[in-house]
Amino acid sequence: MISHASHQPPAPARVFLSGAPGTGALAEHVLTTGHGQWWTDRAEEPRVVAVTCGGHALLAGDPSAVTPDELAPLARHYVDTPGRFVPVLGAAFEQLVPWERMLYVHRAKAVAPRVPRGVTVRRLSPDDMPALAALDPSMAWIHESWEGPAALAASGLGWVAVRKGRVLAVACSRYLGHRYEDVACATAPDERRQHLALACVTGLTTDIAARGHRASWSCSRDNRPSRLLAWTAGFRLDHEYVHHVAGPVSRGSRLAEAA
Repeated sequence: MISHASHQPPAPARVFLSGAPGTGALAEHVLTTGHGQWWTDRAEEPRVVAVTCGGHALLAGDPSAVTPDELAPLARHYVDTPGRFVPVLGAAFEQLVPWERMLYVHRAKAVAPRVPRGVTVRRLSPDDMPALAALDPSMAWIHESWEGPAALAASGLGWVAVRKGRVLAVACSRYLGHRYEDVACATAPDERRQHLALACVTGLTTDIAARGHRASWSCSRDNRPSRLLAWTAGFRLDHEYVHHVAGPVSRGSRLAEAA
């Protein structure tokens, strides 16, 4: 893969600092929080720069400066990159699947949620770490961009719906940018359709606005429940885009030996 890996940003990290919504805020999140990893083709004067966090990756630079054998760390990531990188990515991985995405920005008032009795909706606190660690496995992805439940709980950048100490739903700033905060939410499978996610997202977007930021929301075009929740919470479509899902490394490449 790209030969130099570090938690410290390389000099050309500024290529990603665009104040963009959605996963465009990923690089800013890594710069601000330290959660994530930087990759370059070489330690000095890199020509290609990638940053990964929470299963997503941004890739920029000169595609002629990198070979398929150098891209192993991007395997099984959702890669957001200019089209000029698609041929080299296609050569690096057995599968490179384009995925149509929709990006929303918070622009309207949310529909008022109705929270069931016995459920408390409130801001996340460090004391919630054990409850986040005990989330249903299907919800564990929610803290991947924070590299675990402890950092997410300590950040305070989330809202939870709680009943008797159990977190039923959580919404958080998945990627923290200097202009946008990209929102993610998850609900326990047995607690859905009770407005819990809507209540958490509403609290979170209020906090984001109070910080002087704007909330964004990104999801698959095929994810109708996510799109409906976004609309109900006051998000409106900004634009559509495509990122690529990188599969395992190609067996026909030396990359398979290095991965």
